[in-house]
Amino acid sequence: MAKVLTLGEILLRLSTPTGTRLSTAKQLDLNYGGAEANTAISLAIFGHDTTFVTRLPDHALTLGMTRYLRGLGVNTDYILSGGKKVGSYFLDVGVGQRASEVIYDREGSAFSELTENMLNLETLIDGYDLIHLSGITPALSSSLKQLTLLIMKLAKIKQIPVSLDFNFRQTLWSKEAAKIFFKEALPYVTYASLSPWDMTHLLDYKDLETDASHERHLLNSYQRLTADYPNIASIYATTRVSPSATKNDLTGYLYMNEKLYSSMTYTIDPIVDRVGGGDAFASGILHGLLSHFGPEKTVTFATQASVLKHYIAGDANLVTEQDVLNVMRHGAQIKR
Repeated sequence: MAKVLTLGEILLRLSTPTGTRLSTAKQLDLNYGGAEANTAISLAIFGHDTTFVTRLPDHALTLGMTRYLRGLGVNTDYILSGGKKVGSYFLDVGVGQRASEVIYDREGSAFSELTENMLNLETLIDGYDLIHLSGITPALSSSLKQLTLLIMKLAKIKQIPVSLDFNFRQTLWSKEAAKIFFKEALPYVTYASLSPWDMTHLLDYKDLETDASHERHLLNSYQRLTADYPNIASIYATTRVSPSATKNDLTGYLYMNEKLYSSMTYTIDPIVDRVGGGDAFASGILHGLLSHFGPEKTVTFATQASVLKHYIAGDANLVTEQDVLNVMRHGAQIKR
């Protein structure tokens, strides 16, 4: 299996019990989350040697975070100690026609204060088969934006593939600030998770064809992007239809070798926890690429992995490769 390095912030997640609101809740459920941490966990469970780089204060709460990561197979040797605050988010869990809502509390966190001078980057990234990053990290501070770009540039010099999940969060930074980063980052990306919306609003592709079918629209959009950035080998994304907060239809797409591959559309009902579904899909794609599954199997595996995540409480996807393959082959039959 592959060696994978991820950089990001692990968050304290505080969510309402189903059917309650943040404004009136008397208690909150505590868990840990964060896009890059979720991806590291999922890839570790799939069998890869994953390392998570972050910075946390030194106290009992962060000891729990480190134990959580280690317990799921993630290497925590590069978690730096420092700062005073843990990043967190509050999740108002939606039901039926009431959508979930997220409130972040990340400003001034220990991770947001991380700078390149705190890490020996030349040594840090040596020996990895893949570096996975997201657009969330550079949104947190100017120093993290610089650090993310520097890692990508060093990876290109060392010929290490870079995966970038756009993961645009409008509550963390503006479209204008995100545009500057993504345009600078794309020449260093090997695998990208982004949608035509990202291309239009964050990369200024204003004339994308919109009258075609959805799949033709995706194909044309990704052909344009890879023509401009030939370093991008694969692009992946999902399409989600949400009749309610607890019932979604999910389809996965993978653009590779100048072709667009899609999964079947899966109906997820009832959803236990939607948070982390995108990270589960990204992990499935990366696992398929690293394991040389081929494009059809990769996109089907990734989409099914994401579907299974929706039935698991918490941020992280806790299914193994065999769990996903079993459902792909046999569906949800009881195993005896």
